[in-house]
Amino acid sequence: MTLTSSVTDLLDNFITSLKGVIPLVVTVYEPVSLREPYNKHNIGVLIGMTGDTRGRFVIDGDEESFQALAASMFGMPLAGEMLQSFAGELGNMIVGNLATSIAQSGHNVDITTPTVIAGESKLYGFHQAIQLPMTIENVGDFLILFMIEA
Repeated sequence: MTLTSSVTDLLDNFITSLKGVIPLVVTVYEPVSLREPYNKHNIGVLIGMTGDTRGRFVIDGDEESFQALAASMFGMPLAGEMLQSFAGELGNMIVGNLATSIAQSGHNVDITTPTVIAGESKLYGFHQAIQLPMTIENVGDFLILFMIEA
């Protein structure tokens, strides 16, 4: 399997997993290629992937967007450590569903536990990355970053 078809499969399955976890209208925009570094915004969750394609996913958004998503999914506002915990669990649910889906398509994929990143930071250590901007209706904007390891 080529790297391009593997990445395309992963992104397609990621979008399907995302829409399966988030019970709201999700609009996904055209992916954009990125070279390092990546400037992360307010809250992000990083989950590594091993197997046929090695890399990391980051789900990045501002605090208000994560708060609005948590409130719409669980019916109550979250802040502080509870909001960070929600971000980690959201990433775990989405990428966990992705790993299950992609394994059923014949790919060998495993994921790491989520790492929550809060505050401004820069991410280095990847060969190439794909940015996938998205908007969740009545919630806000998020950016998915898939960092491909060389």
